Amino acid sequence: MAGRAHEAVMGTAAHTAAPTWAEELLDHLRPTGRDPRRVVDWLAETAAADVCLHDGTGTPLAGRPVPPADPALVADIAAGRIASAALEDRGRHLRLIRVALPPPAVAAVLTVARATPFDRRTADIVTHTAGVLELLLRAHETTVAGYRLQRAASDLRLAILQLLMVEDTVSARRVAAGLWPGLLDTDTACVYVAECRPEQRDRLAEACLAATEERALVVRCPAVDGHVIVVTPGDPAAAALRSLIDGRPDTYLGGSARQSLAQTAAAYGQAVSALAVAHFRSDRAAVYAERTHPERLMDPEALRDWTLAVLTPLDRLAHHARAELLATTRLGLEFTAVSTAKVLGVSRNTVRARMERVEGLLCTDFSDLAVRAAVHLALNTQAGLGDGLDGHAGAGRTRLGDLLAGPAVRSWASALLARLDTDGRALRRTLRAWIAAGGNAERAAQQLGVHAQTVREHVRAAEPVLERQLLAGGSDLYDVVLAHLALGDLPVPALHTADGDNPDSPVHG
Repeated sequence: MAGRAHEAVMGTAAHTAAPTWAEELLDHLRPTGRDPRRVVDWLAETAAADVCLHDGTGTPLAGRPVPPADPALVADIAAGRIASAALEDRGRHLRLIRVALPPPAVAAVLTVARATPFDRRTADIVTHTAGVLELLLRAHETTVAGYRLQRAASDLRLAILQLLMVEDTVSARRVAAGLWPGLLDTDTACVYVAECRPEQRDRLAEACLAATEERALVVRCPAVDGHVIVVTPGDPAAAALRSLIDGRPDTYLGGSARQSLAQTAAAYGQAVSALAVAHFRSDRAAVYAERTHPERLMDPEALRDWTLAVLTPLDRLAHHARAELLATTRLGLEFTAVSTAKVLGVSRNTVRARMERVEGLLCTDFSDLAVRAAVHLALNTQAGLGDGLDGHAGAGRTRLGDLLAGPAVRSWASALLARLDTDGRALRRTLRAWIAAGGNAERAAQQLGVHAQTVREHVRAAEPVLERQLLAGGSDLYDVVLAHLALGDLPVPALHTADGDNPDSPVHG
């Protein structure tokens, strides 16, 4: 009984005693303590010595500089010709130990200098500390290499997306084939845009990669900090993305209709449009609904004829130049020049120059919202038809007014704008004046005789009623503009056709 009691007391004392140097050293391998500089500082305090970790040239990596010993000896240790050395130099007792570094570096040297000789305990501490430093440095380099690889993969995904945006699917497939075989082995795909708070985007992007099992192109949007763009060829991946927003507050998802890979830019615009609708839905998810857009209500043959006539001036360009201008203009009409430039990986001056060139070729003025809506309609039609538009023998006599005069379009426009009539603040009148003023609140306010802030508040109040983002511009706004044109609330703009005929009313503004 006495013996067991004595053992229990001794066990308790051992358990409550201060940790040994080995336990303290091992603590530096915990996830929260992996810092070579802290290990060097610990060694200096524990060994009562001056300690420095430096490379083969003597450049300190951690600790305080120690006056060097024989440079040739240091070089031999760093090169691996000698593993360690112990010597006395000018009244100092030194230990030098080689610490291997990950490539491309060769090695470092741990130098420990004491005023008193090294006893066995201190020598063991120095030797084991060198081993811990080697482990920490290798782990750090592995972590850094992993981050570099993740960054390179992220940059490569963005490059692939930018190639798809300008319809260069051949180059996009070549770039993707090396790292993600089969990723773009498809003719069609859907684009999804997931939105969250900017500080949560990295986690959301990783979740998208995991949910799609890397069978989709996942890109952190270069234009909007809280957006993640996903190009997915398969429906299972799309279903997995929709499941991600469950349990994630302030997260929304918008998806496009299925498009050919060459029309990725158009699909991206559709996804952003659907994302705007998702903000007004309880499930926080929406897919681009073709039935809500006026082009789906127009006579297909007449729409094709009109689109061909409007865009024919671009057909004289080389294929790559035409594709570049079309992609830039399509995005430029959806987003700001700055955002478009970030998505395409070019400067905003390049975006503006390309759009000005398209303005010149089409004889249009993009400062007019009605003109922008009309060109946007033509570009969307071209994107939907793709190669089917080439060689179409249309007479080019269909006018935009003819397309908007159909009963289906007028019924859609009437139902859409009638939602505004239930509000007592004259939202419809304000919205019409704001569109006529090119989206300028100050000019609209002067026309209406109200304050500019009132105009902005009315336009903002119309957004949830119409379930469309208006102040942000883009396809949501253009739908509303076309609705006004269809009902005659705004004059139909003139667009020059291929043969120079200009039958509509003059371009206003």
